[in-house]
Amino acid sequence: MHNSTLRLSACPFPCYSPHIPPLSLVPSGWILLTHESEFPVMASASQTAAVHKSPIFTGRNSLLDRYFYFAMSLVAAAIVVSGFSQTVNEKLFHPALAPPEILWYHGAIFSAWIVFYILQTALVRTRKVKWHRFLGWMGAGLAAVMVPLGVATGIVMVHFEAYQLHEPGRYAFLAIPFFDIGSFAVCVALAIWWRKKPELHRRLIFFGTCALLVAAFARIDHAIVRQHSLQYFCADLMIALGLGRDLLVNRRVHAVYRVALPVYFVMQLFVIYLSRIGPEWWLRIAHAIVG
Repeated sequence: MHNSTLRLSACPFPCYSPHIPPLSLVPSGWILLTHESEFPVMASASQTAAVHKSPIFTGRNSLLDRYFYFAMSLVAAAIVVSGFSQTVNEKLFHPALAPPEILWYHGAIFSAWIVFYILQTALVRTRKVKWHRFLGWMGAGLAAVMVPLGVATGIVMVHFEAYQLHEPGRYAFLAIPFFDIGSFAVCVALAIWWRKKPELHRRLIFFGTCALLVAAFARIDHAIVRQHSLQYFCADLMIALGLGRDLLVNRRVHAVYRVALPVYFVMQLFVIYLSRIGPEWWLRIAHAIVG
């Protein structure tokens, strides 16, 4: 009995090896398999298919492996719609006091990223790799606009809410949009740098997109999520799904999660401290930035 790997073998011409019969002698509908030692074993096509059958839900080439990132792009879109639909009418379409115009651009550009993410994951799923790479540079340009726009929107909205709406604690809150857009910027920059390493690239884009969902999570349930700063916990759960996917498909956690997730979690705690406690040194910095 040999434990070596089986490989397909077929001779289109008379074989001179005494162990491998000519193809004409192999029964119709059967495939000749040989061990590394060249001793032949014949099996039917159906038996061969059973040997190479891929798992359905977990493991390499499973549904989870092939459809995870596309499915997560749709989940991200659902979270954005669910979260912002609860506030967009009151805050943007029919507000008591008209918000700064930059908020409209912010909403449009950041929504475009979600659409872009869905499109890119769909192109990978359908093996349109050339289109994926071509549109990828458009995504890089979109991200280059999103980062300064996100920072500017955070500053303008804190100024508007503090001076026009007279809401308390808005200066301390500035830490949250700065951290969210900063996390996105770092992930996308690294994803562009490692664009030729798909295992790194796809996880970094997923991680950065999850970081953007914090604002949407904060609007889903004000009484629970936002009051207790659980929007970051929700984003962590989204990222944990990616970690779980790796365990089920690859049987190990990728380095992106091993390195980035602990750092992201520690920084979340620090940002929550800045936004909720508002230490004096941070308030002075925020006042200097907002004006």
